[in-house]
Amino acid sequence: KQVMQSLKAILEEAGYTFDQVVKTTILLDDLGNFAKVNEIYGGYFGEGAPARETYQVAKLPKGVAVEISCIAVK
Repeated sequence: KQVMQSLKAILEEAGYTFDQVVKTTILLDDLGNFAKVNEIYGGYFGEGAPARETYQVAKLPKGVAVEISCIAVK
């Protein structure tokens, strides 16, 4: 939830919304968490979710469990 809230704040500061996001990349330290992340993620995008890539990685900075980047267009 924190990652999505941070993305929301960044998007809003730049004058964007989640409706303008066209692609995301999700990095997980454990794909076993995919269902939970997907549920939270879907709550922000709904049925109009953008294109997405999801990968499991060996380690993320500062020991976090998930990292999400996005591309938005006006």
